[in-house]
Amino acid sequence: MRAVTVAQWGAPRVLTEATVPVPRPVLSEVLVRVVAAGVNPIDAKTRAGKGLAPAVSDLPGILGFDFSGVVVESPFETHPFPVGTEVFGMAGFPRTPGSYAEYVVAPTLSIARKPASLSHVEAAGVPVAALTAWGLVVETAHAHEGQRILIHAGSGGVGHFAVQFAAYFGAHVTATASGANAPWLRDLGASVVIDHTSTRFEEVVHDMDVVIDLVGNVTDSIGTRSLSVLRPGGIYILVPTGSWPDYREAAATAGVRATSYKVIPEGATLATIARLLDSRSIQVYIDHVLDLADAARAHTDIEGGHTRGKIVLRVSDD
Repeated sequence: MRAVTVAQWGAPRVLTEATVPVPRPVLSEVLVRVVAAGVNPIDAKTRAGKGLAPAVSDLPGILGFDFSGVVVESPFETHPFPVGTEVFGMAGFPRTPGSYAEYVVAPTLSIARKPASLSHVEAAGVPVAALTAWGLVVETAHAHEGQRILIHAGSGGVGHFAVQFAAYFGAHVTATASGANAPWLRDLGASVVIDHTSTRFEEVVHDMDVVIDLVGNVTDSIGTRSLSVLRPGGIYILVPTGSWPDYREAAATAGVRATSYKVIPEGATLATIARLLDSRSIQVYIDHVLDLADAARAHTDIEGGHTRGKIVLRVSDD
């Protein structure tokens, strides 16, 4: 099969197209013909030698979690995802090869039926970002009516889902983003959008119940500054933990709670998200689509930090 592989960690140019064997599913795994694969920041971090790189046992390897495609091999005839089923979900990378390829094996519990209203390209932009946002907003923040939530990087892949989930469950949502993205984020449900290029958020918000930080201290000490806008006992949720190793100690000193979060590849939750997508309660935004062979460009783009929503690789014909 055709795939994009990485033989050594480094700049985006280390991603090269190659012909490799089709992976073989075992036990409850399914084999999926990939139509489209989503690109996530964790992919770029891993390619650069950070992220999940320490867990990769052999190179060359195939990166990628997100995919949408068609089941071509199922464990047994009456399996919930028989051959021919359109599915989307998360690959088991780095335990198994990732989704930057024409075929991928995936655990049954990490996939769901593709939303009928979405194309494969659109569906491929959903799993990691939406599952992460769900875990942050619903399972950790317990979003509810009247709750005040601040979401940093609201226009990114995870951010634009987090804004929508928080608004859907009745929270008052404040998001930071560039000014150009403000109208769009308001359409998605944000009550307040702060242009991070011109306004320091701590000057205009306070007494937040929750801060969802998708940036951390890698840029302008956003994590440290976020602690000052939480009410006593509020919760700070950090996704890029490598940007601020001692966030828990700092939060305790500030009198607030803190936790990190890692995505859970739960197919049942993804099925719930699929229903919300089909009902138009939420939407996925695809910034742009590239061919599989252009994965290096996709990584360059995502590392630029100005992507609205998601970048998707088109792998094969629908």
